[in-house]
Amino acid sequence: MKIYGVIGWQNSGKTTLMERLVREITGRGLSVSTVKHVHHHVDLDQPGKDTWRHREAGAAEVVLASSKRFAILREHRGPEPDLTAVLARLAPVDLVLVEGYKRDSHPKIEVWREGIADRPMIQPGDPLVRAVASDAALPGLSVPLLDLNDASAVADFILKECGFAP
Repeated sequence: MKIYGVIGWQNSGKTTLMERLVREITGRGLSVSTVKHVHHHVDLDQPGKDTWRHREAGAAEVVLASSKRFAILREHRGPEPDLTAVLARLAPVDLVLVEGYKRDSHPKIEVWREGIADRPMIQPGDPLVRAVASDAALPGLSVPLLDLNDASAVADFILKECGFAP
């Protein structure tokens, strides 16, 4: 599996780009999975429901299964799992797009929109940021500048980086 990241500060457009990239790349016949890192508490279960009760009783994993999909809820009552541990749980696909995990050691594209974050760009300090996708002119970049609104061009860049395109 090839791994490629989409990073940036909050509200920069990462999720919108991820959504467009998944559509674009799967439309080209490749299989894609995604990983989304969040900084807040997440629970897909509902208090009082059977699976919630299983977890509360101490189950390490609970599987919710239906005719349309299944979800595995894994309790880790310790530190947050690192990206490598998360990726090891995925079924094989051609490409895993990772949203977040901005400091991990995989190639990434930074999403940057002026006026969204009052923080500096990540790219100058991270050699694994291979390009910046933006809707603004950013003179002086040491990496390619991609049009944030052109998912096809961003997908071309990622696929070429991953060895899927000539």
